[in-house]
Order: sequence, then structure tokens, then C-alpha cells
Amino acid sequence: MKKIIVKPVITEKTLKQANELNKYTFVVSAKANKIEVASSVAEKFSVKVTAVQLMNFLGKKVKFGKKRIQGLRPDFKKAIVDVK
Repeated sequence: MKKIIVKPVITEKTLKQANELNKYTFVVSAKANKIEVASSVAEKFSVKVTAVQLMNFLGKKVKFGKKRIQGLRPDFKKAIVDVK
């Protein structure tokens, strides 16, 4: 089985959504779809998922090192999961 959920997103905004609206935010695999995310969250946390929203993020350009080498952060996908 492939790894769908990579890590949770913990910020002030996501903690407020979790407490007030029962919406949890995760970084998920870039190739995952809504059905796979919903089943993975339901199986892992033993909850009923009512809705999933997915967002694609492109990696931004960064410069690092003394010679200011240009690089690119990786692309990722974020999911907001609504739990009953």
C-alpha cells in the first residue's frame, strides 16, 4: 500500500479549524485523489469523512549557499478533510 498521508499541517489557522469546524489539514501524496485521501484518513484515525478539498502547490524558487545557487522547493499537495 502506498503512503497517502505524508504529515499533518500544524498552524494557528489549522488548529482553529480543527477545534471549531472539525476540519483537519494534511500534506498528502502528489498523485493522491479525494477518494484515496478520504479512505486513508478514515482507516488511520477511525473517523467518518464527509468532505475532502485538495490543493496543489508548486515549489518556489530559492537561493542558498554562499554562491547563491538557485534551486527549487518540491511541489506538494495539501488536503483539508472535513470529519463528522
